[in-house]
Amino acid sequence: MSGSLSGKRVLVTGGAGFLGRFVVEALAERGAEPSIVRSAEHDLRTEAGCRGALEQHRPEIVVHLAATVGGIGANRDHPGTFFRDNALMGIHLVEACREAEVGQLVVAGTVCAYPKNPPLPFREDDLWEGYPEETNAPYGIAKKALLVMLDAYRREFGLASAFVLPANLYGPGDNFDLESSHVIPAMVRKMVEARDSGAGRVVLWGDGSPTREFLHARDCAEGLCLAAERLDEPVPVNLGTGREVRMKELAELVRSATRFEGELVWDTSKPNGQPRRVLDTSRAKELLGFEAATPLEQGLAELVDWYESQR
Repeated sequence: MSGSLSGKRVLVTGGAGFLGRFVVEALAERGAEPSIVRSAEHDLRTEAGCRGALEQHRPEIVVHLAATVGGIGANRDHPGTFFRDNALMGIHLVEACREAEVGQLVVAGTVCAYPKNPPLPFREDDLWEGYPEETNAPYGIAKKALLVMLDAYRREFGLASAFVLPANLYGPGDNFDLESSHVIPAMVRKMVEARDSGAGRVVLWGDGSPTREFLHARDCAEGLCLAAERLDEPVPVNLGTGREVRMKELAELVRSATRFEGELVWDTSKPNGQPRRVLDTSRAKELLGFEAATPLEQGLAELVDWYESQR
């Protein structure tokens, strides 16, 4: 499949959210006609909400980003909510797209769907080789179930779709609420506030040993647009940089970006999450022509500048 998005009506669920704003901008730059779903208008956890959104916007393509998400703490505290909301949204939306004869559905999965200890780097063929890390398992399994549904709907009903697995995202507009944020915005907020208040130390979760891979949301948006243009079967595709970063290294990069000069203290009573995480991105390059463009150091500097301008 290879098709221009110019002139296409594209509905983005979660389009008003963090990643969604980047996707809407990238679609508009390609000449598409993006529209968004707001939860106040359509509750995508219900059949009526999904059908109503499609009836209102009549899209040719749907990009599904809407999700109930959060960091380790939020996943630990709300496992039932995370499973229920994400499973219901996905199931009802896929069925509504089938009913409405939508031409293409692009679904954003999650790296949390991978087993706890797969071979490194994570390859898409290893998705089913074990149970996910326990903290993130309900969210990860709810998302991974949609991959099965998309494959089944393609085989039985001919629904064209794509399924991408982004690395941990960050960028301007991220969530900085310490109760629900992911690791980069949490570190940025803690260090900026400690620097400005003169605090001598910042406490971080875990022991600093886990590794992660970070993808700027702008690069992820590019990958999603490429998936809409070039992929019409639900083959899982990793979106990432291929760079593995240990938490202690990340903390030092954030310290440099925020100009925090105090002590970093690791609270080992808090969970580490998955031990290591880095993606094999060769399939994205092969099928989509995708390569991430934003180095982590550059992205962190941009994020800190944005955060300080918004406070």
